[in-house]
Amino acid sequence: MSFGFLGIQFGFALQNANVSRIFETLGASQDELPILWLAAPVTGLLVQPIIGYYSDRTWHKKWGRRRPFFAVGAILATIALFLMPNSTALWMAVIMLWLMDASINISMEPFRAFVGDMLSDKQRTSGFAMQSFFIGTGAVIASALPWIFTNWFGVSNIAPEGGIPDSVKWSFYLGGIAYFCAVMWTVFKTTEYPPDDLEKLKQENDAIGIWTGIQESFLGIFKMPKTMVQLSVVQFFSWFALFAMWIYTTSALTSHVYGTTDTTSPLYNEGADWVGICFAVYNGIAALVAFMLPVLAKRISRRMTHLVALFCGGFGLISVYFISDPTMLLLSMVGVGIAWASILSMPYAMLSSILPANKMGYYMGVFNFFIVIPQIIAAGILGFMLKSFFGNASIYALIIGGVSLFIAGLLCLLVDDKEVEVSFAKD
Repeated sequence: MSFGFLGIQFGFALQNANVSRIFETLGASQDELPILWLAAPVTGLLVQPIIGYYSDRTWHKKWGRRRPFFAVGAILATIALFLMPNSTALWMAVIMLWLMDASINISMEPFRAFVGDMLSDKQRTSGFAMQSFFIGTGAVIASALPWIFTNWFGVSNIAPEGGIPDSVKWSFYLGGIAYFCAVMWTVFKTTEYPPDDLEKLKQENDAIGIWTGIQESFLGIFKMPKTMVQLSVVQFFSWFALFAMWIYTTSALTSHVYGTTDTTSPLYNEGADWVGICFAVYNGIAALVAFMLPVLAKRISRRMTHLVALFCGGFGLISVYFISDPTMLLLSMVGVGIAWASILSMPYAMLSSILPANKMGYYMGVFNFFIVIPQIIAAGILGFMLKSFFGNASIYALIIGGVSLFIAGLLCLLVDDKEVEVSFAKD
């Protein structure tokens, strides 16, 4: 069920570790980066609720409910991954980011509901932990690909002016192949349970037009259960921090640790490759920690587990400010990885326990609002904040992100989690 996330994370990890690098290489200034990154949250805001709504109302006797969306998203995302590193102008790279993000969202959103569909309450914490494992594993490989191509295979990582390094190009090509193969493995190797009442589902679909469905998708934000509202606030501050990290880590590390802003210099590209290694480490930690979280949650509760993990991430991001040796950055990434593992699993485990089965995809799509809205806000204010108050020093974006994770952790105390038994399923 979760193997497709290995491929999906190839797409996201390549994007997170390399898009700022591509934008800067093609001429983007540092304070333009947040706005250029708007594609990621906006496409999520538009695509995920609609896909979640309609995947709830889809059923095919051969392809099931969620798997048609997996397949369509995989095909489109693979095309975008091949096109992105061949952008020759900044505007082309921005368009490719929009296409890539929309395509990845088509695949990703139904995967969250897929686990809720197929597993019982007592299995879901472990099920979402398994997703975190595959997400972490895929991201480790994908994030490190430019460094691997450069250091193991001698592929050039130096970008000509206005061009993209060959190491980045080959990373995206391999990522596109991995994305397609992993998602299609899940499509062909899993079988979905049919809805309880197929005739009722058909009648509901006949009664609802496309526009009505889209409206209901976005109005769901006003119909959220109490626990979902509480978790949404936690998500807001968690994803604000993550977006700050994804946008600014490359410029923060190359300027603050490596001491250069020249995108054509060997030192800048060495630093940009090291960002990929840092991202690989935090995702690797997330993959390892994923299976420890259900055990910890059984002892201290899911909300307290999430609090501890978010605090670890906050310390990790803030610690980057005090580091001058690139190798020591890997210690910072340990804390980030613990937070990332929990962000990918604990909120969804808590949420799925209180959602009706026939609206799992719908509410998971609505929940995504509180992943993308903070990213949109971050895109709108981070550049202004850095320029106005911090002399355009990107390292302060990571500090802001760390503080945001602390706030998210404290807000976990307000979550009313309808806890169920959270043990590893043996049946």
